[in-house]
Amino acid sequence: MNGFFKIPLAVNEPVQEFAPGSPERARLKAALSEARSEVLDIPMYIGGSQVRTGQTVNIFPPHDLQHQIGFYHKGGREHVEMAIDAALAAKPAWENMPWEQRAAIFLKAADLLAGPYRAKINAATMLAQSKNAYQAEIDSACEMIDFLRFNVQYMTEIYSEQPSANSKTIWNRVEYRALEGFVFALTPFNFTAIAGNLPTSAAMMGNVVVWKPANTQIYSARMLMEVFREAGVPDGVINLVYVDGSTAGDVIFNHPEFAGIHFTGSTGIFRQVWKTIGDNIAKYRSYPRIVGETGGKDFIVAHPSADLDVLNAAIIRGAFEFQGQKCSAASRVYVPQTLWQALKPKLVAEMTTLKMGPTEDFSNFINAVIDEKAFNKIASYIDQAKADGQEILCGGKYDKSKGYFIEPTIIIANNPMYTTMCEEIFGPVLTIYVYGDDEFESTLHLVDRTSEYALTGAIIAQDRQAIVRATDALRHSAGNFYINDKPTGAVVGQQPFGGGRGSGTNDKAGSKVNLLRWVSQRTIKENFVPPKDYRYPFLAED
Repeated sequence: MNGFFKIPLAVNEPVQEFAPGSPERARLKAALSEARSEVLDIPMYIGGSQVRTGQTVNIFPPHDLQHQIGFYHKGGREHVEMAIDAALAAKPAWENMPWEQRAAIFLKAADLLAGPYRAKINAATMLAQSKNAYQAEIDSACEMIDFLRFNVQYMTEIYSEQPSANSKTIWNRVEYRALEGFVFALTPFNFTAIAGNLPTSAAMMGNVVVWKPANTQIYSARMLMEVFREAGVPDGVINLVYVDGSTAGDVIFNHPEFAGIHFTGSTGIFRQVWKTIGDNIAKYRSYPRIVGETGGKDFIVAHPSADLDVLNAAIIRGAFEFQGQKCSAASRVYVPQTLWQALKPKLVAEMTTLKMGPTEDFSNFINAVIDEKAFNKIASYIDQAKADGQEILCGGKYDKSKGYFIEPTIIIANNPMYTTMCEEIFGPVLTIYVYGDDEFESTLHLVDRTSEYALTGAIIAQDRQAIVRATDALRHSAGNFYINDKPTGAVVGQQPFGGGRGSGTNDKAGSKVNLLRWVSQRTIKENFVPPKDYRYPFLAED
């Protein structure tokens, strides 16, 4: 039963196009129709139990506020405690399961998502998070599949890394142990794949997890949990709870068995989490691992040599796909004066072609923002820009009568330090600053110091020397840097994702580096012919 096992080589899942008349389009339409025809009763998953509290919260698509698609059962402090107990009870058997058996479970989950669950998870994400078909496909299907397959491959590579030097009578080896205790996965609304990756990346390394998704992602999280269960994840290894963040934190961050947090969300919350962990550090059995990807104020810098069409496409796709609700979305653009004269009419003309409406209509490029809180925040930035005399080049209108719809909006800032050039908005609002053609060098320094974040950024240029200069000057301004491309769309196995400064710990989701954070190494030295006398040769008399 023993062997050095080779897993199937990970390759990126092909993205389906959903062209008219295609079978995948028909399957997705059918899945959407089926999902809209029922109201799901969504329990928490704790140990082997589906927990229903009777304290329910209704779920509506952000783009169709009159149509209920489900409700979830809200939990409390006691459910967090139950989840921790269930996780710790499952831990001994899970961390001692042979690694290839854990690998098989998550490889099966990937194949389930690629096959029978593909249309279902895409439909869930389209409805609950208001993603269009393509955005749902690259997220909830392809990226989640890639996370599972590539992380299994990285796991095997980690386990195979052993000391290379051994003496004649000594064998040195390294054991990669699961962390002592449990891991807390705190996941966001905007990517189903991130919500699935944060608990599974820790779990496949032998850890047990308490998983709290954003309330607006619960509908899709439930679908992922069903996939994990069908794939064979044992009861208690991943526990899914729906509680307030403060309630979860109060229990988890005071528990001695808390071993780490895998987080994606706002910078403010992550800083508070870090502070709380620091204040409680003496309570824990070990120093918890703190891994987080947080906010961004992502940029595109255009050089006078930039290709106009490349720049135009990068701006529109980078800023407005998924309504700008990506940590990596372009939200500030720097364009030289002469190029702006040619870009402006082209950009305005292209913006008029962007259709906005519900995700079920596949011709809509723009859909709704996630909820009323986000809607109000984004609208306030637009209103303030108008009040401050900033030029609204495109958009600027919004309406929440049927859904949380905000027109894709472009602001022309007369000051490079204007609010919308500096603060994360997380919506379909882009600000452009026009700089003098001879100010490229100073603009690079401006880009670097404008924001506290350092997640993604792009340089658009044909002049190679300009590319070299931007790449160097913006070295610490972005953890993912793009040359002649939009600053979004990192692919697992190709562009490991994460940033520094106020954007997180840069532990690169979709990389071996991230998985190493969820193990603790033990070095083992075995001496086959140990000494039997304490004396060394140098002690002998001449």
